[in-house]
Amino acid sequence: MKILVAVKRVIDYNVQIRVKEDNSGIVTDNVKMSTNPPDDNAIEEAVKIKESGKATEIVAITIGDDKAQETVRKALAVGADRGIHVKADGIIEPLAVSKILKAVVEKEKPDLVFMGKQAIDDDCNQTGQMLAALLNWPQATFASEINVKDKSLEVTREVDEGLETIEVNIPAIVTCDLRLNEPRYASLPNIMKAKKKPIDQMSATDLGVDTKPRIEQIKVEEPPKRKAGIKVANVAELVNKLKNEAKVI
Repeated sequence: MKILVAVKRVIDYNVQIRVKEDNSGIVTDNVKMSTNPPDDNAIEEAVKIKESGKATEIVAITIGDDKAQETVRKALAVGADRGIHVKADGIIEPLAVSKILKAVVEKEKPDLVFMGKQAIDDDCNQTGQMLAALLNWPQATFASEINVKDKSLEVTREVDEGLETIEVNIPAIVTCDLRLNEPRYASLPNIMKAKKKPIDQMSATDLGVDTKPRIEQIKVEEPPKRKAGIKVANVAELVNKLKNEAKVI
């Protein structure tokens, strides 16, 4: 069984996001970047499945500029066998990412495609679903537990009402939740070994995919600052303010 895992380079979740002075976007210069957290869970789950003897190869793929290779190297350091870097500049929207992944899937012919449930930068939560539609494959989103069977997966999903368990046939697309597992840290020896593992490079143009954005970003603004609270003298004043000012009762 071959597993393809998609990983994305994003601003580290510990970084305080700043908007550019001209409101054209987010400041990314000299900002710490890292792998999208749910993608770390996707890589970890793929490695665990391989360690259990149910997978033979893990291929990590990323899409972006030259620096995006860092995410592939990290995946290689924690257990992926080889990497793919699809070069593309600028903002790559979920539909373009899905089309690129579809082209790679048709070339690599994996049995499973893992990725994070959503990226923490755009929060779109669309790529896995779009890829499943393009490939006409079953999908299991928001996975918090995965059990591999002979020709299917039993997946426990995080849903609004709690948990839902489904079974999907292989090949399939799985988007991974943060509660799926605890990603491991890459050891120094494995980081050094990862430098020798192969990374295939190609471009979106090579795959015949147009990455031109379909959405125009007009303006980026910080959310309004939260107003300071006030003190009330008694319950009657509190009820009055909740009713007439906040209008919540």
